[in-house]
Amino acid sequence: MLIQAPERVIYAPQSEKAEDFISHEAILDTLEYADRLKDERAAVDDILAKAREAKGLSHREASVLLACDDPEKVQEIFDLAFDIKQQFYGNRIVLFAPLYLSNYCINGCLYCPYHRGSDIARKKLTQEEIRAETIALQDMGHKRLAVEAGEDSVNNPIEYILESLDTIYSVKHKNGAIRRVNVNIAATTVENYRRLRDAGIGTYILFQETYDKAGYEHLHPTGPKHDYAYHTEAMDRAMQGGIDDVGLGVLFGLEQYRYEFAGLLMHAEHLEAAFGVGPHTISLPRVKPAHGVDPGSFDGGISDELFAKLAACIRIAVPYTGMIISTREGKSVREKLLRLGVSQISGASRTSVGGYVESPEAGPEEDTRQFEVSDTRTLDEVIRWLIDLNYVPSFCTACYRAGRTGDRFMELCKSKQILNCCHPNALMTLKEYLMDYAGPETYRAGEKLIEKELETIPKDKIRDLVRTNLANIQNGQRDFRL
Repeated sequence: MLIQAPERVIYAPQSEKAEDFISHEAILDTLEYADRLKDERAAVDDILAKAREAKGLSHREASVLLACDDPEKVQEIFDLAFDIKQQFYGNRIVLFAPLYLSNYCINGCLYCPYHRGSDIARKKLTQEEIRAETIALQDMGHKRLAVEAGEDSVNNPIEYILESLDTIYSVKHKNGAIRRVNVNIAATTVENYRRLRDAGIGTYILFQETYDKAGYEHLHPTGPKHDYAYHTEAMDRAMQGGIDDVGLGVLFGLEQYRYEFAGLLMHAEHLEAAFGVGPHTISLPRVKPAHGVDPGSFDGGISDELFAKLAACIRIAVPYTGMIISTREGKSVREKLLRLGVSQISGASRTSVGGYVESPEAGPEEDTRQFEVSDTRTLDEVIRWLIDLNYVPSFCTACYRAGRTGDRFMELCKSKQILNCCHPNALMTLKEYLMDYAGPETYRAGEKLIEKELETIPKDKIRDLVRTNLANIQNGQRDFRL
């Protein structure tokens, strides 16, 4: 058994200070450690043996796996990521869509077309326009959204976000309803996070973009986002404000990926150490072309193969977390990452302000989008694709609505008991989609999948209850959940 060399640089995962729990020196030491061990087969095998226990890895251990380039071991990493994903999340894939409220922003982020100096067309949705966007999303079949807005205290104050949340939740159109709204807005105060919690948000999501402080400050030269510590400590304030589901992410391709990987896992370790709850989700975005943004101008380009390896190593390191891949990526990349750990994807996304009501060909949709969408299929096409791959598309929001969040969710997830709720709930929400929104081919394929998946429910009592609920959905009732 490998005896790991201790870290020569100590970092403090329980500290409240960003530069303590994301220690630059500790990351550099970790990268050196990974370089020393990546070709030591015994060391890699010991780490893989620990990973097979499905209890996670430290940032140092996972960094060794990421650095290892032995083809045989890389394949073992991929196979293990698939096995761990199946243990915790099964073959369910949760669907969501982003909803851009406003692209007004006062930050100077060099990688974002919404930065203050950009000549991009500016737009902010009225509450009536938000209502129309919500209906358009409901008419596709969506049940959960991720609200996005630029940072601008004049145009996008917290009161605007709260009013928008209330509007979204209030819209009931035909059989449609948005049951969970996650929020991806700029770092804010404990009091504002408390107000977001009281408004009924699901997960609070905030991408770090980069954990390298010097690189971070270069990429954010002006605006409130320039403050590295305030941004990096945002999840702590969100937790203190009562939001117990938070989502992390870096923008791969900005800086060196191995540094970002170690920093991302350090952040997860910090949340566990300080609050007893790791990240509910980790997102995997890559820099994409956008208005005035050339991905080639940054230092950390990520190939598709390397991107897949990053996803697999994250799944192994934090087996409990939900992993998200958006329509930034095309069909082939998304299909590969579904096997390696991804459990949530967006579908039929628009990254513009007001893009769901406008036609895709309309000028304003192009002028206000944040980045180019690589997967442009309709939601029904995405659902059919998932079914054909033997995944269960899920619109479930039951955990959030039943109070299974934070440590309550993690306790169920880490014990692998969450599948007892999530798999039946996924089947019932898929049935709703099939009845209300699916095309004929998707309907037939989905019905066959549901019948097959029913037989995998181990408990007779639960299987019978789900069959009864499916029949009730067929007869017009909605919103059943365990």
